[in-house]
Amino acid sequence: MNQGKTVLSQLMSFLPEYEFNKCVDAYNGNYRVRTFTCREHFYVMSFAQLTYRESLRDIEACLTALSGKLYHCGIKHPVSKSTLAEANENRNWRIYADFAQVLIKEARRLYRSDNDFLLDIDNMAYALDSTTIDLCLNLFPWAKFRKAKGAVKMHTLLDLRGSIPTFIEITDGLCHDVNVLDLIETEPGAIYVMDMGYLDYERLYNIHQKKGFFVTRAKTNMACKRLYSRPVDKKCGLRCDQSVRLTGFYARKDYPELMRRIKYFDAETGNTYVFLTNNFEHEAFIIAQLYKERWKIELFFKWIKQHLRIKNFYGTSSNAVFSQIWIAICSYLLVAIVKKKLKIGYSLYTLLQIFSLSLFEKVPINELFTNNNYNLSVLEDPNQLKLFDL
Repeated sequence: MNQGKTVLSQLMSFLPEYEFNKCVDAYNGNYRVRTFTCREHFYVMSFAQLTYRESLRDIEACLTALSGKLYHCGIKHPVSKSTLAEANENRNWRIYADFAQVLIKEARRLYRSDNDFLLDIDNMAYALDSTTIDLCLNLFPWAKFRKAKGAVKMHTLLDLRGSIPTFIEITDGLCHDVNVLDLIETEPGAIYVMDMGYLDYERLYNIHQKKGFFVTRAKTNMACKRLYSRPVDKKCGLRCDQSVRLTGFYARKDYPELMRRIKYFDAETGNTYVFLTNNFEHEAFIIAQLYKERWKIELFFKWIKQHLRIKNFYGTSSNAVFSQIWIAICSYLLVAIVKKKLKIGYSLYTLLQIFSLSLFEKVPINELFTNNNYNLSVLEDPNQLKLFDL
């Protein structure tokens, strides 16, 4: 039953309050804070994300106009842009990074049965990649990337079965992608699909020793010796399936065991790919299709950049940028959790568009997505004369 709660208040009720308080206490987020707590900071920044606010002044103007409804949304007072700017500058971004990990676990649990994975394998499958978020080097001098360009990187490990991120790390633009492999805890039996940027034999061998599997692309100058060739069906695009051993001095030292080399021709694009893997269990065509599933993480990055505010930032310090990105990720996960818990059949894009217009409406969330097509019929009065019957 609707108790007069706004849509924003209903959305925030899905957040685990105990876990959020633990994240705040871990970094003393509310130490000597009287008026604008971490919770209110999170609510205001989530409001900015969900309604696509352009600037701090934009946020201030909108909240001031809706000041009569703020208290019932968890925001005690209208927030000035100076207060919000100070919070973005000084409030530790790791509070929201840790809270995002809590929401990731919750979303993974809910989407475990929501499987759009097309391959018939029992292993967990993940795609690892990064996306670059461009920044102006004059405004963000700390974000070193190129000589005349600044950026930060968002490294993501995506569960291919539910398209939900299981690991996210945000670094400066100079951090090489392969370094993130040191931060990921390998699951035994899981398959990690990566592009050529993650080809580091020592780190790949570490995955192998932990009973995990990897699928990546080989470089054109890879030195190896073919030891065995398996028959392949060339009608499906396969060209070879070989067991190889690295012959380079350092490469063989870093990865002393056999690897599997698969060559595949994609008729749709006309490209030929050479894959490396330590998985000798599945068919070669399955390995090639696993790499094709990696495209889901590219779609995830595209969706995030198009629908969340992580291109224009409300502050120029590293803390402000990281806070905004992590709260944007939390907003995405929150909408995904609400979609699953309320069994809403619409896409995340549709949910975000509708929420952007209705956050301060006092309507149950389910009713926002109910199609009520009423046929309005005019009751005829028998005593009323009809014009054309005269």
